[in-house]
Amino acid sequence: MTRVPELRGARLRLRELHADDHAAFARILTHRVLTRYLGIDRMDAGQAHDTFARSLAQRHTDPRRRYTLAVCSPDDDALIGTMGLLVEDYGSNAMLTSLVLLPGAPVRGHGHEAGRLLMAYGFGHLGLHRIWAGHRSDHQFMPQVMHAAGLRPEATLRQLFRTQGCWHDVTTYAAVAPEWKLQATPAELAILDGAELLDPV
Repeated sequence: MTRVPELRGARLRLRELHADDHAAFARILTHRVLTRYLGIDRMDAGQAHDTFARSLAQRHTDPRRRYTLAVCSPDDDALIGTMGLLVEDYGSNAMLTSLVLLPGAPVRGHGHEAGRLLMAYGFGHLGLHRIWAGHRSDHQFMPQVMHAAGLRPEATLRQLFRTQGCWHDVTTYAAVAPEWKLQATPAELAILDGAELLDPV
C-alpha cells in the first residue's frame, strides 16, 4: 500500500480519501457548475460512485500512478475539495489534476496551496523532476492560480478534449524541481526533505 501522509499547509491540508467522503466527492462530480471546466462531463450518481471507488483504491496499486486527495480545512476533516496527481509512465513527470473546491469552502481563494503541497510531495518523496498542469483556455481565473502554485506558462494545446458537446483548447504550465524548490515555503521544504513523511496517517 502506497499511502500519502497528511500534507499540511498554512490554510488547508491534503489527506487520503476516506470511505465517508463519498457524498461530498459525488457532489463535485455530479454538479453542473463544478464540472464545467473539468476535462470530463458531469456524471450521474452511478458514474460518480464508480469513480469514487476507483479513487479510494488508488493507494492499493503498486506502483501507484494516481493520487486523488481530499482537500480539508486545517482543523476540520470534512472533504471540501479534491486535488490530484497523475504520474506519467515515462520519464520523471506528472500532471496535477482535479483541483475543485465546493461552494462556500472556507479555503476558497487558496486552492493554489493544494497544488503546492502536492508538488512538494511529488518533487520530494516521489522524486519527480517535472510537474505540469493545464486549464481550459477560457477559464479566466486559472492563470493566477497556476502562477501562485509556482508554475510557468508553456503552450496552448488546441482542442485537447471534448465536453458539453464542444472541443476545448487547454493552456499548459510546468515547473521543474530545481527551480521550484528555490521558492518553496518552509512547510513545503519540510515535505520536500521528508520531515512531514515520518508519521503517515
